[in-house]
Amino acid sequence: MIPVGIITVSDRVFRGEYEDKGGPALKQFCEKRGWQVTTQAVVPDEEALIGDKTQELAKSCTLILLTGGTGVTERDVTPEAIRAIASKELPGFGEVMRLKSFERFPHAILSRNLAAVVGKSLVICLPGNPKGAVECLEFVVDAVPHAVELLQGNPTSHQR
Repeated sequence: MIPVGIITVSDRVFRGEYEDKGGPALKQFCEKRGWQVTTQAVVPDEEALIGDKTQELAKSCTLILLTGGTGVTERDVTPEAIRAIASKELPGFGEVMRLKSFERFPHAILSRNLAAVVGKSLVICLPGNPKGAVECLEFVVDAVPHAVELLQGNPTSHQR
């Protein structure tokens, strides 16, 4: 079982001006795979708050999914927040998410999705659009259990 934390990064959701749709969509995705969503949180587009909440969840969750803040506007700072606290970046996740998304949606080239290691947790930054977040996670989902096992230092059944 993979304990999952989900963080929605959005000023408008944080202020109650907009309903969180990305977090619930990711929760449903995770639960269909038998992953246990233990925490859901909403933070504003503030680099320090994104980093603090991610580090807090990394103490109890082996997978942390962030939705939002991966675009190119001034307030989109999720990748910067995660890079500031990560020990490693895993560029293949972002590359695959952008490539597969680009095939369907040319503006996906602007996305700054990424994955990184924070503590012993896999952190994946996804688009804020609920459909885009779930689609991007679907593109990389097969690598998630193996990455989590490796980060936890557990023997893996996924080795060749």
